[in-house]
Amino acid sequence: MESTVTVGLRQLCCRLGIAGRSFERSVGILKDAAQVVMGEELYRQVVEGEGKAVLAASNDEEQLEIDWSAAQCKTTSPDGGQVTRVYSSADGVLVPVTTQQEKQKRRATTVEARKKMPPEQRRELPRLLAVKSGSDQSYKQVYLSAFYDQGMEHRLIGLTRKDHRGLGKLLKRDAARVHLRAAQERPGLVDGAVCLKKHMDGLPLDHVILDFRHLGEHVNEASRKTLGAGTEAGKQWSQQVLHTARHQGYQPFFAELVDWRGQQRGKKRQAADDLLAYAAKRDDMMPYDVCDQKGWDVGSGPMESMCGVTTDRIKGRGRRWDIDNAEAVMALEALWQSGLWDKYWSNALCHPN
Repeated sequence: MESTVTVGLRQLCCRLGIAGRSFERSVGILKDAAQVVMGEELYRQVVEGEGKAVLAASNDEEQLEIDWSAAQCKTTSPDGGQVTRVYSSADGVLVPVTTQQEKQKRRATTVEARKKMPPEQRRELPRLLAVKSGSDQSYKQVYLSAFYDQGMEHRLIGLTRKDHRGLGKLLKRDAARVHLRAAQERPGLVDGAVCLKKHMDGLPLDHVILDFRHLGEHVNEASRKTLGAGTEAGKQWSQQVLHTARHQGYQPFFAELVDWRGQQRGKKRQAADDLLAYAAKRDDMMPYDVCDQKGWDVGSGPMESMCGVTTDRIKGRGRRWDIDNAEAVMALEALWQSGLWDKYWSNALCHPN
């Protein structure tokens, strides 16, 4: 069982487990680098089990206390003064999961292969067949949250496989862990999804800001549909309205959209209406002129980066997971990205059981 593996070896297994491309490859690296021989199944149990322990520890502030708070996140404001600033963000990622149909097919294949198994593997057959149920879909969503300072020197990454209500609890939990209210400036950044905005509104934020790149994508799409793909007129129009949004704020930006809409007919009018509807629903998420004045970022790049690194081990050709195991492996990467890796394992050495 994984509980019999020493703390030091568990740590090494987890580090290789999230850095490697597969458990099979990580087992090989462990053997070559540390001269430790471990079966792939036990290795998988160790890594996934530890990831679940990390998720449990994240719910206990005393067990996994962070060594920074919002009051320490100082940065220089445009006027040359010092302010404390913490960004908050959230997003959802899709992870590949094993469906019930795939599990049934795998069980049938295992039964057929039984006659060819050596005795020691045949004894494992009941355990292999008694696996948990698979998913009803090929992909499931995992939500991530991020709290970080201006220079990304301090950050806390959290995740949950629960639905959007679980995201709300995650955001409030980690906002309390970083003492978000202690920051003088508290901007939030999201990609515009309505459910994300709803839960960000539950935090003590100055503004929830629409990622400027996502706004640009919608503007550019409307430009292609009304002024033609790749045309100079379309390019100039997009640049102009986005410049207005970025430096003058929502009202002048929306006024330019209304003027442009009046020039469209037929399907082009519908494309214009779609953009206006998108913008109007997010009017309070475009305080870009205020962001300029305060020196705030208007892009959710750090959040998107965390979505990428936390799913790097999960995604890839042929990879399928039980959702709880995918969440566990992602939790190990989130632990590393949060700078809590050493603290977690130090605590594990003090309480190995």
